[in-house]
Amino acid sequence: MNGQGYHGDLGGCFVPEILVTVLNELTDAFESVKNNAAFLKTYDDIMSTYSCRPTPLTYAGNLTEYLGGPRIYIKREDLNHSGAHKLNNVIGQGMLVQHMGKTRVIAETGAGQHGVAVATMAAKFQLECTIYMGEVDIRRQRPNVFWMEQLGAEVVPVKEGSGTLKDAINAALRDWSGSASHTHYVLGTACGPHPFPEMVMFFQSTIGREVREKMLIQEKRLPRRIYACAGGGSNALGAFGAFLEDDVELVAVEAGGLGKQTQKHASRLAWGVGSVGVAQGYKSYFLQNPDGQMRLTHSVAAGLDYIGISPILASLWESGRVRCEAATDEDVVAAFRLTAKKEGLLPALESSHAFAQAFQEASELGPDDSIVIIMSGRGDKDIFTVADALEDAEWKRFIIDRGDSYRA
Repeated sequence: MNGQGYHGDLGGCFVPEILVTVLNELTDAFESVKNNAAFLKTYDDIMSTYSCRPTPLTYAGNLTEYLGGPRIYIKREDLNHSGAHKLNNVIGQGMLVQHMGKTRVIAETGAGQHGVAVATMAAKFQLECTIYMGEVDIRRQRPNVFWMEQLGAEVVPVKEGSGTLKDAINAALRDWSGSASHTHYVLGTACGPHPFPEMVMFFQSTIGREVREKMLIQEKRLPRRIYACAGGGSNALGAFGAFLEDDVELVAVEAGGLGKQTQKHASRLAWGVGSVGVAQGYKSYFLQNPDGQMRLTHSVAAGLDYIGISPILASLWESGRVRCEAATDEDVVAAFRLTAKKEGLLPALESSHAFAQAFQEASELGPDDSIVIIMSGRGDKDIFTVADALEDAEWKRFIIDRGDSYRA
């Protein structure tokens, strides 16, 4: 890191003056606990007894045989409590909230995974909780909204802009500007102003440490490649952090949507479409027009349609340490189907981006090699979105019939 909060020329802290003091307070609190043995032991105890860590590293024998390339392992973050990797970060931030003596948390969410995780944490720690969610995402992720509300959170629909994740972040930042004295913003990804990128990566780093430990036990060596989907970057950085000094290829997979030429995608790095700018408190690559206005994005996976990317991940891409690719919606759905039928696993559509790229590249490696795919979340809880993506005729009939029964 070059200077406070900078990674190369990216990162920093670009916020209204009203938030400078609270971010300095947060930085001091994080610095005071990240090497504190008692804090870390409590964190590990909660994650093991409440969130079922460590999560397994599953050998995918059927996919290995079917694809005929390297031995394939799947890191099972879907088995983390609340169904995704998100809880790794929010439990850590929840403990920080207690450390700082605050009583309320707010958050943004796209696919709903982060929102459910924050609502879960708030219920456990008995904190007031407000979740901002774009109205478009609310419609396509209604089951997750239902669970957030059952956990005691207030879910606020954001109608401005495109009604998706970037707009939810803007709404949460506005709330925080007026409530920071008693409220903490639980940012869900490794973006935003310093110290959020470093803090989120720190709490998510448990993913990579567990992968490293298990691979040395099961394979007696490290994998050739690790594949992880990349929206903001929390999942990818959590997986990659433990391998930055090793001869392991790190592949971050963005949302290719309907393809590069359509502009209906969320690939900032892989296709060279993103450009450097400042938005939402930090400097990184964004999908923006020549005037700096943020473009609309698209992905079959609600959690990957963000317009920016972590300054840490972008810096690693600039240096060549991380390779970025993009998987189209079509390839993602095909990868989901294949994984379900071959391994009995239902990856989230976000995670399925990593599967799609790994499957596409499997022929490049041989049977003496091994790869790890990070299954960042489970797909069964996103049944409405997955069923729509699969264009399942019986599901559509069920929804129509159920709607008719309610109207009757």
